[in-house]
Amino acid sequence: MIHHLALIAHDRYKEVMVDWAVQHRQALARHRLSSTATTGQLIRHATGLDVDLYLSGPQGGDQQIGALIAEGDIGVLIFFWDTLFSHAHEPDVRALLRLAVQANIPLACNVATADYLLASTLLAP
Repeated sequence: MIHHLALIAHDRYKEVMVDWAVQHRQALARHRLSSTATTGQLIRHATGLDVDLYLSGPQGGDQQIGALIAEGDIGVLIFFWDTLFSHAHEPDVRALLRLAVQANIPLACNVATADYLLASTLLAP
């Protein structure tokens, strides 16, 4: 079964996300991927994977991904967010995380949890 994964990373974690995506390229290739603009472009460039792009987070990309979650289109959210700094779009970040919890979809906010999710037999094709 193909799952639809959303991949998002704040600026300080974009490199971490790209490194993670490169490490898990084969597993990610089995799923549909969506991302906010900058993160998605970096993942595309580093991995060659097809990633559906939305606006950058501060420009509404978090809200666009949230809408996909609310519509039942996204099944997994991997969001490496910066917990040490507040962001101008902080309400959007909180809304996105709240939607993921309310929709009862798997949510990874760090590499360890993302590794567990990707290795889960529940994500096996």
